[in-house]
Amino acid sequence: MAYKSVFDFSVVKSEFENAGIKPHFIPLIWKHVLQNPNCQWDEIPSLPSAAYPLLNSKFISCTSTLHSIINSNDTVTTKLLVKLQNGEFVEAVIMRYDTRLGKYDGKPRPGGPRSTLCISSQVGCKMGCKFCATGSMGFKNNLSSGEIVEQLVHASRISAIRNVVFMGMGEPLNNYASVVEAIRVMTASPFQLSPKKITVSTVGIIHAINKLQTDIPNLNLAVSLHAPVQDIRCQIMPAARAFPLERLMNTLRDYQNNRKSLLST
Repeated sequence: MAYKSVFDFSVVKSEFENAGIKPHFIPLIWKHVLQNPNCQWDEIPSLPSAAYPLLNSKFISCTSTLHSIINSNDTVTTKLLVKLQNGEFVEAVIMRYDTRLGKYDGKPRPGGPRSTLCISSQVGCKMGCKFCATGSMGFKNNLSSGEIVEQLVHASRISAIRNVVFMGMGEPLNNYASVVEAIRVMTASPFQLSPKKITVSTVGIIHAINKLQTDIPNLNLAVSLHAPVQDIRCQIMPAARAFPLERLMNTLRDYQNNRKSLLST
């Protein structure tokens, strides 16, 4: 039997509730796993007694493994090759920068060193963008929410992650449920990332964009138009036929206006 990731929140929550265990213990488990890689479930203190056999029989702290780490020559970027439980691989990339470099309005900029993690949401992609290496793979499978969060877990042990961008392998909005659940985990304890520090990049899945602004307010959205003309977009990305440019731009205006309204309240 394949074990489930303990970071698959909906699965853990369902199993806990069926066993009469309150879900508020789940962040405690996540915190222990973050602080103690490869820990045994019996080592986690203060859980209900029924939680230990349940965790041992159905869950594992990480279903994926960090297969390789490659640093750029300037050490600004670190590429993580993550091996999934099914034997497939995805990439995640840590990008480091210092906000104090340069000036703003003639004055030194505030801040300091920060790390952004670029995360994958699928193995392969069905969008078929002509220039994209992942698109040439075709679509293989969606990642579970736990497999998405585990990329952050692996990266957090290398660098303190401040921002997350869904700009890795796959079209995030084609794996909507898992991506939304993963973001909700990332913004909860113990990760506690702000939605304003998370960006989802999409080619423009209109119905999912409309849903996203309701499900996760204040989230950043990035859209790859590929070209400013619909015919050229379709040549570069055949899937663009399903997302006409005029409709997409109207959707993005609504998204921006709604976000401004939320930020002002």
